Amino acid sequence: MDSLSELINLLNTADKQLFRQYLQRKNKRNDVKNLQLLDLIETDDIASLNKLYTSQKNNDAYHALRKRLQDSLLLFLSQKTFENSHSETYDALRLVVVGRFLLENDVPKIAFKCLDKAERLAQHLEQFNLLNELLLLKLQYAHLPGAEGFEALTTRFMRNQADMQREARLNMVYAVLRQELQQIHLKGKIVNLTSLMIATIRKYKISAQDLMTYKSVYQILFIANEYAAIQQNYGLIARYISRTKLFIQSQAHKKQPYLFYHISILYLLANFHLRQKHFTTSASYLKEMIDLMNTNSRYYTLFYLRHQLLAGLNLFYTGFATDAIALLQRSLAEAKHTSKPEDIEDLRICLAMFLALCNDRGSLKQLTLLTRTDAWYEKKMGMLWTIRKNLMEILVQAQFSNIELAMSRLNSFRRRYKKYLIKTSEERVLLYLKLVEKYLLKPDVIFDEAYKRSVTEMATQAENNDIFTLSFIAWLMARWEKKGAYRVVLELVQNK
Repeated sequence: MDSLSELINLLNTADKQLFRQYLQRKNKRNDVKNLQLLDLIETDDIASLNKLYTSQKNNDAYHALRKRLQDSLLLFLSQKTFENSHSETYDALRLVVVGRFLLENDVPKIAFKCLDKAERLAQHLEQFNLLNELLLLKLQYAHLPGAEGFEALTTRFMRNQADMQREARLNMVYAVLRQELQQIHLKGKIVNLTSLMIATIRKYKISAQDLMTYKSVYQILFIANEYAAIQQNYGLIARYISRTKLFIQSQAHKKQPYLFYHISILYLLANFHLRQKHFTTSASYLKEMIDLMNTNSRYYTLFYLRHQLLAGLNLFYTGFATDAIALLQRSLAEAKHTSKPEDIEDLRICLAMFLALCNDRGSLKQLTLLTRTDAWYEKKMGMLWTIRKNLMEILVQAQFSNIELAMSRLNSFRRRYKKYLIKTSEERVLLYLKLVEKYLLKPDVIFDEAYKRSVTEMATQAENNDIFTLSFIAWLMARWEKKGAYRVVLELVQNK
């Protein structure tokens, strides 16, 4: 999908109507073709060039038209975002814009009142860049009647400069760690997270006190969570979890201004305890998370699908498969066009897994709806997610007797990921794949004692203790046990 189509897809029906009206007001001539181009993109008409311009030599005119339409759409989106946002940050920004306008038009008394209110909001929200602009504006007009004293303004300005520098260093640390994560994700780079964090924090001269803010705690926990997911070992980040819990307990009275970070932290804590099989604790964090989401409609929409995913997983792995399936189906049905594609893909693959483990052919339909390329999934969802998706497709096709298709997918998987798995020391995936291949080629092999022993040993190894890994192993064990795969999963997860 090209960038212009992606931008148009951000608009709902009402927004598209408003954008059309916006274009109509902008158009000064009757021969402007931007509205026609918008119609062609919305209807996905591949012959749009020929319909707009009859001659091939008008390619340049067509691309210029697309560029102008994209520029208009970006301007429309910026105005819409500014007008419709109800966050306190935007309230402060609006006050700064109004204050500047009033100062430029010789209304200083009201202007300074606007700027004072904006400064209190920005200081409360730790919006240091906005504070910098605001204080510079106050300094610029410090000669006017009603202005604050120059020395007091200068002192606050210099203090804010130090805060800006501190935040900039923290952002650089976060950027370095995210880059390293990307190398682990896509290239299998071997990294010790704790050593990397310590070295990076020292390099950018970050103090322990600097790390004690909602934003920095969230960023470090996010990095730790991603690292644990790649390593499939959430025990590695237990120390970060403990520190995070202490932090949010100490900051409970300040959570409202930092709602985004607080909800994000609760989500990561709920995910950590889910993956550690602490389902009751995970559910308690999800309850706290939804309570905070209900206080802000914007954050409710942003976090809703992610919350539902973890809620569904908690239900499924505690024996409530029917409720879990219904929850995910309802969540997918309620997903809006503005929902993040990654959140929808997460829900769909989990629903496919739930249905497959319950021997429901509906899992086949869910797999057909995972239509993006492996390259897209690797980039957006990560290598581990994509590998699991491909493995699940092999198992589901085999489960419902599509053996040739399963073998074809297996061979494709091996060609694409074998080198990566060896490079990242994940030979256990290749070993599992070999066991699946043996079963596909000779189904009776599952009754051989040596084969059973190989599968059972995988289930008892510490590195395979993750709930998703156990789900894959349970699928093979269920081939010889006289019970469904879901029951085997529950027994493995509950260590029975």
